[in-house]
Amino acid sequence: MASVDSTGSSVSSRLRSGDLLHAGLAVALLLGVWNVGGLEVSTDKVPSIEAMNGSTVLLPCTYSSCIGIKNLYFNWHYNDNGTMIKLCEAVIPIEGVEPKVSVYHERVEFVGTSKKNNISILLWNITFEDEGQYICFARNPKEKNRNHSAIYTLIVVDQMKEVDNTLTTIIVSVLGGVIGLVIIIMVIKALVVHFLLKDDEKNKECLVSSSGNDNTENGLSGAKADNKGTPKA
Repeated sequence: MASVDSTGSSVSSRLRSGDLLHAGLAVALLLGVWNVGGLEVSTDKVPSIEAMNGSTVLLPCTYSSCIGIKNLYFNWHYNDNGTMIKLCEAVIPIEGVEPKVSVYHERVEFVGTSKKNNISILLWNITFEDEGQYICFARNPKEKNRNHSAIYTLIVVDQMKEVDNTLTTIIVSVLGGVIGLVIIIMVIKALVVHFLLKDDEKNKECLVSSSGNDNTENGLSGAKADNKGTPKA
């Protein structure tokens, strides 16, 4: 009986471990799907911009969600040496409905549209004090209040740096020279082949004419010999 009990307990433990494994896999799959389809916000491909003092800059931000949005909340903050200053905020009720944006900065303008999942802002007449990090934040209640944020860095300069195109100019010049040299070589090769073909044709014509003349002379000499060898009647 003891052996039967031990066998039964081992079988039941295996079944439990199998159930736990299946449950773990199911949870992992669900989490994976949730993460793939979760809310994401992103700034430009380049997470920073260099702009001149006194100009107007676009601070880009877009959001995406595979399962859609409902009452999506978003805001923009400026990181002022650790102090977060709110620039604007709004709620997008559903997809395609434009939000009523509350703006808290006199030089900030909301230029986004929910039709393109765009929540970008403009910053007018920037100064050196505006330099720093700008945070775009969004939260989607439809995904159990999942939230995400992205940072965009503004660098303010007195004048724009001139781009040094020396290396590009050198590369283009070298490539142009190589291409020109190849073209010249091809033209010379074509001319040489053309003249060689002409010489071959002339040589063939000379050979044909000379062989014709030889045959004519041989025919005439043979006729003369026949005339001399014929006896008089």
